[in-house]
Amino acid sequence: ARYPATIELALAGLAVAIIISMPLGVMAGSNQGKLIDKIASIVALLGISTPGFVLGPLVIYLFALKLDLLPVSGRYGIEYLILPALTLGAALAAILTRMVRSSVIEELNEDYVRTARAKGLSERQVIYKHVLKNGLIPVVTVVGLQFGVLVAGAIITQVILSWPGLGRLTIDAINSRDYPMVQGCILMIALTYILANMLTDFTYRLLDPRIKVE
Repeated sequence: ARYPATIELALAGLAVAIIISMPLGVMAGSNQGKLIDKIASIVALLGISTPGFVLGPLVIYLFALKLDLLPVSGRYGIEYLILPALTLGAALAAILTRMVRSSVIEELNEDYVRTARAKGLSERQVIYKHVLKNGLIPVVTVVGLQFGVLVAGAIITQVILSWPGLGRLTIDAINSRDYPMVQGCILMIALTYILANMLTDFTYRLLDPRIKVE
């Protein structure tokens, strides 16, 4: 009963991370050494350095208490998902921003980029049609691995924001010494991690037909 809420939160956190990191990483990588690159690096550093148990209360204080824009806790509609997803996805967004930036910088030095530019393609077409696609494989690797981390790491977020998922259920089971329930929660988290890694391997094949899944 708690599993769908956990997957919902993990997918929402992943979506937040991708929405933030993709444009930020591309802008930083295509403007290496410029102001936007330095700003993106600072934002990524702050995201990696801020743990969930600090960011959670901060977003609650800012968006729920001070601005009164979003509900504090619970799962009763889409607006209740925003704060937990933002808390969970911030750290992954920082990691992905650095990965996308590195991939874009590496791909921009390849011969096919010079060929695409020589054919008259705009810089936007070169980056988003060629560079980003070819540079996504290391990013997909991190996304696949981090999805399992989102499921497992959502425990702190779920407790702080009272999200009724596996993480909160695990803590409740530990407090009540319900060891079979703890084992069941950990088993579901582990199976989700394995499934995410399998889907990552199949995604490689879609991004690059030269890669064969044995």
